[in-house]
Amino acid sequence: MRILKTPKNLLPQFAALCLLSILGVAIAPLATSLVAQENMRGMDKLDFREVVRSAKEKVFPTVVFIKVVREDLAGGKKTSQEVSGSGVLVSADGEILSNWHVVDKAVEVRCLLADGRAFEAKIVGSDKDVDVCLLKLKLPEGSAPLPFAPLGRSAELTEGSFVMAMGAPWGMSRSVSIGIVSCTKRFLPGTSEYSFWLQTDAAISPGNSGGPLVNTAGEVIGINTRGMMAGGDTGFATPIEVVKAVVDRIRVGGKVDWSWTGLQLQPLKDFNRNIYFDATNGVMVAETDTGSPARRAGILAGDRLVSVNGEPVTALTDEDLPVVRRLLGFLAKNTPAKLDLIRKGETVKVEVKPTAKGQVEGDELDCPRWDFTVKAINQFDNPDLHFQREKGVFVYGVKYPGNAASVFQQKDILLKVDGKDIATLDDVKGYHKDAVANLAAKSRAVFTLLRNGLMRQVVLDFSRNYEKE
Repeated sequence: MRILKTPKNLLPQFAALCLLSILGVAIAPLATSLVAQENMRGMDKLDFREVVRSAKEKVFPTVVFIKVVREDLAGGKKTSQEVSGSGVLVSADGEILSNWHVVDKAVEVRCLLADGRAFEAKIVGSDKDVDVCLLKLKLPEGSAPLPFAPLGRSAELTEGSFVMAMGAPWGMSRSVSIGIVSCTKRFLPGTSEYSFWLQTDAAISPGNSGGPLVNTAGEVIGINTRGMMAGGDTGFATPIEVVKAVVDRIRVGGKVDWSWTGLQLQPLKDFNRNIYFDATNGVMVAETDTGSPARRAGILAGDRLVSVNGEPVTALTDEDLPVVRRLLGFLAKNTPAKLDLIRKGETVKVEVKPTAKGQVEGDELDCPRWDFTVKAINQFDNPDLHFQREKGVFVYGVKYPGNAASVFQQKDILLKVDGKDIATLDDVKGYHKDAVANLAAKSRAVFTLLRNGLMRQVVLDFSRNYEKE
């Protein structure tokens, strides 16, 4: 005969069960509850420090300290800056995930691994819209495979899930901080076109950008992107599902190459504008961009988009908009996409042929001796200037002290120089080259520009050489 022993900590409950049994009370539910309690006590014995240590050891050796030398023209002349950030190895042959803003305008990228080795890296591709980049280490021939981090599923996270933010804050080589997921779908106006954010109270400080956000299973579930300038308890990471979708396209063509339809969308329950539409599915068309494929297709403000190529779409709140925009952004270019709309209660079917979105930031040019820098107008980066002039060049930076300091202002749109039209950066480059070459004969130029919508003429005297003073 086998005798079952009752744990000492359950003796009082066991005695109560015996009494209830004698009295004829059903005891099965209570017995089940007690067993569950005992199982929970077993879980409580799990050392959380061990969980953190195990997860950290899986990813921490793959964290990369990144130093970048980049060119900057914002100050009115070309300067070199050294900035730092973070990354995480995601393949044995040296692929690294990081942020676009870490390597933006980089001329040199160097990476320090956890084992102390340092390598240069090339930028495979990057995307400003999602703030993601893919790097590849320049490893010597025959190098041994590198440790790399496993990628998890951010969709499985819930508010309260424990996470660790790893990276290189404040220029220090590497660190780890711990916290919880504060919000799994944070919408930040102006920065959530194609992706919402994972919000966490794990410290994400300057320099942590590009590092991994890690779950307790030791998997990367996000890429740290935004944090508090002075440190703090609010940081944001790009969900790993979005990162993977973007990086897969970068691997193929070196860029995401978003499609553009020109649709401006609005959720059905727009709390910020206090507008609520009487519908449970679809997403509202707030407007269509001028000259866009959506406007050419006849889509109107007030239409309700309910499906794209047969796939239902719905955005009840702002947090749902990035998924719909990403679906539209991944449509095939120059291929008709079938959209189903509801217009005044009737179903309307249209075909939209998306085009390439192209650059989302204009190119830049340094104009030494004129002592200012210029940049091409871009409808996504400078919508206010694009409204005044669809194509053109504007003053990006003014050097102080310098010849242009008392003449130009940032965002002046250049129209002419000495009566000759300015339409592109190449125009400015050619005029500047000629002006500097003929400096001895002529050291003044008359510029026609637009400033705050008003046309004016200014005279630039560039006889003085501030670089030698």
